[in-house]
Amino acid sequence: MFGAIAKTYFAEKFNIPADKIVVVSVMPCIAKKYEIQREELKSDGVQNVDYVITTREFAKMIREAGIDFTKLPDEDFDNPLGESTGASVIFGTTGGVIEAALRTAYEWVTGETLQDVEFHGVRGFEDGLKEATVKLKDMELKIGVAHGLGNARRLLEDIRDGKRFYHAIEIMACPGGCIDGGGQPYHHGNLEIVKARMNAIYEEDRRKPIRKSHENPAVIKMYQEYMGEYGGHKAHKLLHTHYTPRESI
Repeated sequence: MFGAIAKTYFAEKFNIPADKIVVVSVMPCIAKKYEIQREELKSDGVQNVDYVITTREFAKMIREAGIDFTKLPDEDFDNPLGESTGASVIFGTTGGVIEAALRTAYEWVTGETLQDVEFHGVRGFEDGLKEATVKLKDMELKIGVAHGLGNARRLLEDIRDGKRFYHAIEIMACPGGCIDGGGQPYHHGNLEIVKARMNAIYEEDRRKPIRKSHENPAVIKMYQEYMGEYGGHKAHKLLHTHYTPRESI
């Protein structure tokens, strides 16, 4: 998503040709290296993301360069889109994407301010397949969350066979979510390390002054200046994609 924004909104805002911008994504996911080559992930023929390096590769580069992160001064991220919310932080763990969506959905559906933004029913590492019911006034949302491909298969097959029903589902291929992605530092089977990563993400969320995606001032400004209405044509073109069957390698 950020690559598409960088080469459209950012490029227009600073009057830089899109083909003069190079986007490098640091990701926990090895699959992103293949994904950036997909035709669907281009904007007007320009590849949204040019290079992907994993977090493990990035850490190796830092060590080789002799950089000590603990001695670097703290700085704010560059704008535009330097602002982030707690909702964006929790994307990295299983249940985080649907929880971020629920924080916004609650307020948009009910018109009320959500005081307790933590949906513990969709959290947790131990259960590979979680179910939760979330009340939005008189409406009950049935949520399904799976992490790990075996659990994802079980969830989807049960939905197909009519054994389960949900209004929304979240699936992450890696156990625990992106925190245990193929490009992450090795933990050699020590799941306590994965749980520690998950706890660190939730702690970072709690420290954020803004914890709901739709309250991010940078995103609000981007829609006002460039995107137009939420879910509109330009937003759908740049931020949504589709998938097609792939042959097994």
